[in-house]
Amino acid sequence: MSITAILIAALVMSVLGLAFGALLGVTGRVFKVPSNPKVEALRECLPGANCGACGFPGCDGYAAAVADGKAEVGACAVGGPKCSAKMAEIMGVSVSSSKRMIATVACQGYGDHCAPKAEYQGMTDCVAASLVNNGTKACAFACLGLGTCERACPFDAIHIDPVKKIAVVDKDKCQGCKKCVAACPQHVLSMQPDDRVVTVSCHNPGKGIALKEKCDRACIGCEACVKACNFEALTMENGVPKVDYDKCVGCMACADACPTGAMAADLQTRKEAYIDPSKCVGCTLCTRQCKFDAIEGALKQPHKVLGACTGCGLCAAKCPKKAITMRERRAPRNKMDKVKKAPAAAKPAAPAAKSPEQK
Repeated sequence: MSITAILIAALVMSVLGLAFGALLGVTGRVFKVPSNPKVEALRECLPGANCGACGFPGCDGYAAAVADGKAEVGACAVGGPKCSAKMAEIMGVSVSSSKRMIATVACQGYGDHCAPKAEYQGMTDCVAASLVNNGTKACAFACLGLGTCERACPFDAIHIDPVKKIAVVDKDKCQGCKKCVAACPQHVLSMQPDDRVVTVSCHNPGKGIALKEKCDRACIGCEACVKACNFEALTMENGVPKVDYDKCVGCMACADACPTGAMAADLQTRKEAYIDPSKCVGCTLCTRQCKFDAIEGALKQPHKVLGACTGCGLCAAKCPKKAITMRERRAPRNKMDKVKKAPAAAKPAAPAAKSPEQK
C-alpha cells in the first residue's frame, strides 16, 4: 500500500470522527434531560453506605426520591439527625428530632437458662435450623445463635457471643439499618431507643409458670411489671409487655417487680433523690409528686427521702426551691421503706333497723 493511500484513509477517518463528534454534541444539547440540582446536593449529605434501610436502592435512589417528592427526609438511619437536618434545609422543610434507634435482642436463653433441645448438625444458618423441629432450643422463640444476623449486618455491629451463643449488639457500631431484624427468623431482634433504661428481654407470647421449665428467664405474662408502673408506660401486647418510651421515666419499678428477670434493667445506674435541708421549705409539693411514698416530712419542715425512692426525678423537676438533686445511690432500693400512712378511720356502723315492738 502506498503512502498516499494511507494518508487518504487517515484523513477520511479524521473527518468522519470530527463529523460524528459534532453530531453527538449537537444531539446531546438538543435532547439534554434537565437535571435536578437538589439531587446532587442531597447526595452529598448522605453517607454513601448504600445499606437500603431507607427503602430505596442505595443513596442515589433515596436522594432522587427525596428531590422528586416521593420520599421524606430523615429516613437515613446511618446519617442520623445531622444528615436529616441538612436534607431538610435543602428541601426547605422541617424535620422532627427523633431518638436514635438500635437493634435489640429480646432473649436471655443462654447457658443453663434455656437448655438445647437437641444437637443440631445442619447448616450454620438460623433459617435452616428454625425449620428443623422448631429450632434447637427448648424455647421455640429463643435466639438460635447461628449468626444469620451477624452476616446480614453491613456495619460489623452484631456478633454471636462465643460463650452465651446468642446475638449481642454493639451499640456504638449499630446504624439502625434494620437488616438484622429482617434476617432473623425467630423475630428476636427489634429496634429500640438507644437511651432506653429498661428492656423487655423475652418475646415468648406464652403465659404461665410452665414457661420457666423451658427458660427460667422467660416472661410468664403475669403482668406484675404493668401493675408496678405508675406512669402508664407499660401495656401487654401479644402476651409480653411493651414499653412506651415516651412515657417511661426510667424508675425501673417494672424490673423490680418482674419475678423472672425478663424485664431487664441496669439497676447499678439507678439514681436517688437527695433533699438539701438548708434549702427545703417544707412545701410538701415533692411528697405529692412522689408516686412511691418515698418522701416524708411535715408541712414547713425539711423533708427526707426514704429508701423506696426509684430515682424517677419527678420531685426534683417540681421542687420550686431547687432543693432536690439526683445523686448516685448509696444503697439498693428498699421498696418496703415507705412513708407510714395512718390507717383510714373506720366508718361508723349503720344504725340497726328498729323492730316492730320498738316502733
